[in-house]
Amino acid sequence: MIREALARLAAGQDLTEVEMMQVMKEMTEGQATSAQIGAFLFGLRIKGESVDEIVGATKVVRSKGPLVPIGTSDVCLDRDEINVDQETLSETSASGLDGTRTFNVSTTTAFVVAGAGLRVAKHGYRYASSRWGSADVLEALGLPLDLTPGQVRDCLDQVGIGFLYSNPLDGFMGHVFDPRREIGLRTIFNHVGPLVNPAGAPVQVLGVYKEHFTEILAQAIIKLGCQNGMVFCGQDTYDELSITGNSRVTRLRDGEIETYSMAPEDIGLKRAKPGEIVGGNAAQNAAITRAILGGERGARRDMVLLNAAAVIYAAGKAETMEVGIAVAAESIDSGRSLEKLDKLVALGKYKAVPPETPSGWGWGSR
Repeated sequence: MIREALARLAAGQDLTEVEMMQVMKEMTEGQATSAQIGAFLFGLRIKGESVDEIVGATKVVRSKGPLVPIGTSDVCLDRDEINVDQETLSETSASGLDGTRTFNVSTTTAFVVAGAGLRVAKHGYRYASSRWGSADVLEALGLPLDLTPGQVRDCLDQVGIGFLYSNPLDGFMGHVFDPRREIGLRTIFNHVGPLVNPAGAPVQVLGVYKEHFTEILAQAIIKLGCQNGMVFCGQDTYDELSITGNSRVTRLRDGEIETYSMAPEDIGLKRAKPGEIVGGNAAQNAAITRAILGGERGARRDMVLLNAAAVIYAAGKAETMEVGIAVAAESIDSGRSLEKLDKLVALGKYKAVPPETPSGWGWGSR
């Protein structure tokens, strides 16, 4: 099938969802050569990935990976794979390539949202949108990365937040690792990553690095069975809602989508300069996360409040973004956000399996 698909891409034609699923199975089951995989991924990139192609690829990856059984009240905050223009698969790379160099906003946001009473399911990688990925920062905060899906579920049940780490070389995605690395460009897998949603959370909140992806990914989320959530892109290619400028937002509500622009001033926040929200290496970003959760004021806190408010609002726990900001602020100021971090790390250490025990999705990190 992959040869026929390459011919279709060369002619600028989209694949159907079923055709994409067939090609994805060939690639992840070792039935396609590295040259074919590289050519296919590059062809998709040049043509532009369609909603059906993204959905088909996601369904195959979702079917092959372990799931984290949950209830019906979780929020998915998976963003690590979606937000850079170039792949950074090699672990020798020290930074993401979206140009923003922010601290790990979505990782910090997850604890604020959990402190506000929502259950947060997250999976991620190393070297993501900021200088370091969520896995690097959580590891620097003390969380073991070798937790099994069952242990992640226990974290969700007992703490209200869980993190499932993906290793790029383990499992079926190892077949596409080298072609992705050698191409060195964003591929469809940057979209597939967060859409897999291994916990099956009914609410998804994603940040993307280019504005035109907000509606494409929103449509994909709906076709994958999630009816509520939010996809956004901040000015200057931020893959977060931004306090440095306007953000393009696509809101999903009961399967319908609405797209609009939002400025920080619209919801009572002060606009900041990009230099006020920069991050550093994994240890520095971990320290920033802990400082924010500990009550530190400033632009970084405001950035987290804005993004946490979006999750709270998208999940229906606040009637407006302004109310969501107040709920997020109370989560931090009450100490509950930091408590969630400390409890997750403590439980993770208690449940950690030996390093040689396989765990995680094993299908692709940058």
